[in-house]
Amino acid sequence: MKQFLIFIKKEFAHVLRDRKTLLILFGMPIVQILIFGFALTSEVKNAKIVIMDQANDISSKQIIAKIKASRYFEIEKVVMNHRQMENALKQGDIRLAVIFPANFNNDLLHHNLAHIQVIADASDPNNATTLTSYIRSITQDYMTGTLKINNIPYRITPEIRFLYNPQLKGAPNYVPGVMALVLMLVCVMMTAVSIVKEKETGTMEILLVSPFSPFKIIVSKAVPYLLLSLINVTSILLLSVFVLDLPINGNIMLLFAESILFIITCLTIGIFISVKTNSMQVAMLISLMGMMLPTILFSGFMFPIENMPLPLQVISNIIPAKWYYIIVKSIMIKGLGFTAIWKETLILTGITVFMLVISLKNFKIRLS
Repeated sequence: MKQFLIFIKKEFAHVLRDRKTLLILFGMPIVQILIFGFALTSEVKNAKIVIMDQANDISSKQIIAKIKASRYFEIEKVVMNHRQMENALKQGDIRLAVIFPANFNNDLLHHNLAHIQVIADASDPNNATTLTSYIRSITQDYMTGTLKINNIPYRITPEIRFLYNPQLKGAPNYVPGVMALVLMLVCVMMTAVSIVKEKETGTMEILLVSPFSPFKIIVSKAVPYLLLSLINVTSILLLSVFVLDLPINGNIMLLFAESILFIITCLTIGIFISVKTNSMQVAMLISLMGMMLPTILFSGFMFPIENMPLPLQVISNIIPAKWYYIIVKSIMIKGLGFTAIWKETLILTGITVFMLVISLKNFKIRLS
């Protein structure tokens, strides 16, 4: 029993001396509680929408006022033509468009029936369904209040139209997210572990005294995972088209080019992790926990980013998977070209260059 207690004491000493372990033991649960507490919610709040009021009468204005008062919507413009509305939906600037036809109040008074057209971006089916249900609830609330005051059986019927994903399938939302998650984990973890393994086995010393420069050593480690990741992209796209019946609406070569850029971004992150760590276990843990959770939470394919507090929305901007998810959804689902995703491409390029530069600067040519 005494030896057992001494062994326990020794293990406690090891844990308390290891700052990385302490950070994981105490820091990770706190971060997870905070992130999951704010991010995990089925509500969609502060969704950007536009309203086209062709009637401009008292009934339409009252309903618009109710929409404005709702915490679920953020109205971008009250007046917008069809072309501007279509462009805004394509670019992802808005999630929903509400159109009041001419003579809305007249139809309501004389025919007891009026229509409202609701156009939703269904590339994210969960958000589209939730937002349209909010509009239904608001119009139903208006009808109930009007019926009590005037005792007339008014009826307003929203006409719902879903763009890009009329059947509200889950695949158009999850396939881009799965692509980002798989590439992030595979590229980062494999690259980090492979380089750290050289340190643990002692072969890194041999590589450093060879004629190879540190940059060539890093690139030679990254190239195999670049090719393997391209195979992953191809297999995911084939499964999407032939198994999930999800067509690729945009340019497939552009999609592959953007995927290569994202893979290189992930490889540079893996290189940075390998440069800063000397243990395979630590590298693997950082790769899994440090990349998987941010990708799931902050990429936008599982939890709407606009639901989160502003600090978390700002943090999401440094997650490469967020921008790749937007790129894949824009090309694959919406069929857009490079002009619609150049900003996201520029951000990924900037992250790649930054991570590569700091990795090379921190790469030690002598092992202690």
